[in-house]
Amino acid sequence: MKKSGKILMILLAAAVLLLAAGAGIFLYIKAQFPSGKDTEITEGYYKKFTSDAELEMKYSQTGDYEVSYTEMPSENESIGRIRFWYPAELEKNNNVYPLILVVNASGTPAASYEPFFERLASWGFIVAGNEDSQTGTDETASITLESVLNLSAEHILYGRMDFENMGIIGYSQGGAGALAAVSEYENGKLYKTIFTGSAAYQFMAGNFGWHYDVTKIHIPYFMTAGTGKSDDKGVEDPTKEYGGVSPLSALIENYENVPDDVQKIRARAAGAEHEEMLMRTDGYMTAWMLYQLKGDEEAGKVFLGENAEILHNPNWQDIEKNR
Repeated sequence: MKKSGKILMILLAAAVLLLAAGAGIFLYIKAQFPSGKDTEITEGYYKKFTSDAELEMKYSQTGDYEVSYTEMPSENESIGRIRFWYPAELEKNNNVYPLILVVNASGTPAASYEPFFERLASWGFIVAGNEDSQTGTDETASITLESVLNLSAEHILYGRMDFENMGIIGYSQGGAGALAAVSEYENGKLYKTIFTGSAAYQFMAGNFGWHYDVTKIHIPYFMTAGTGKSDDKGVEDPTKEYGGVSPLSALIENYENVPDDVQKIRARAAGAEHEEMLMRTDGYMTAWMLYQLKGDEEAGKVFLGENAEILHNPNWQDIEKNR
């Protein structure tokens, strides 16, 4: 065999190995976040959560607003339908409400975890999601936001969303997608704050084509992950071997790369595995959005100052913050 032929065979073999490794990691990530009928995010799921921290417990449950639902079709096949959960009182008043866009985890369309959206909306938010189950890039979040910004005058939510107070959240692949939505798309600058739960770490995300750049994050950012091995396998160098979905070393790197003039917090849910992160972070994710989008001073006590509740809550560790 000629030398050039040998080189070609070596390159092809290397490509096959890389593809196989990538497929294995993808299947592992997908397995860590339940989807469809296997998800534990069922009606009343939040009642299973308990905490001795007063504010965490309060905000992990439902708020005071009754919730209604509407949807609209999208021309984008991946998006399918844009779904909205909103305070029912909206139908009888002229108020506007902060908007939160949720970026789905792997294989987890919004329809598969509706109780999550409903609970969050009960705190006085309009919460939007779509049916995209592969959100890492996240082009569909940008398209969804554009559709929401340009609702027809006949839609029940037309003129009822406070576009000056919009947040975005995402878990797992959706965490990478939320970061991409903010850092890689022009309309990402419209968000006021971001929260991620176990966002796929940057090196691995990049290998899947899920590119984001935390140095471009210029809005308050609360980043979380779990301490379990599914999030952090404890490897020495997660750029050389798979480190879990969201290892501490990558979380620290992201925190350090977010500009210092931005309010930022990183924290890990003690003992939490990847698939538990949605329920485990519900309380403080909600408090973060209430503080950032509604100026809720009580919710701010979770995060601000030396007496911040999160600093003294054994449910959380590896905390760093700059406010």
